[in-house]
Amino acid sequence: MAGWRQRRGQQGEQLAIAYLERQGYRIQEHNYRHRRGEIDIIAWDGATLVFVEVKTKGQEAFGHPQEMVDQRKQQALVYGAMAYVQKHRIRHTALRFDVIAIRVLPKGPPEVMHIPEAFSPTDYFCY
Repeated sequence: MAGWRQRRGQQGEQLAIAYLERQGYRIQEHNYRHRRGEIDIIAWDGATLVFVEVKTKGQEAFGHPQEMVDQRKQQALVYGAMAYVQKHRIRHTALRFDVIAIRVLPKGPPEVMHIPEAFSPTDYFCY
């Protein structure tokens, strides 16, 4: 069961990367792993470093893909972003957290919804 989910997730990430590149983003990293998980895409939007979570779903029965980025997932992304900027000694740079929601339906092309500034860190964010 994890096999098809993983394939769909990888397909969604590739669609998201292509979408971001068409929008002029520069992809810095893909699948950045840290202690609490993974950041799907790290990219530059001009001078802003953007941490992107990609959610891909094939059905609407259990809500929209972006609804899957809950508080726990947001905290893991913030933690990963802190680890990334500290590791790479990034300073004085605007940071942003985006979500890309992709719906892969049986008929028609995939639908890509980009949500810039989907959330902000709620705790003290130090970098």
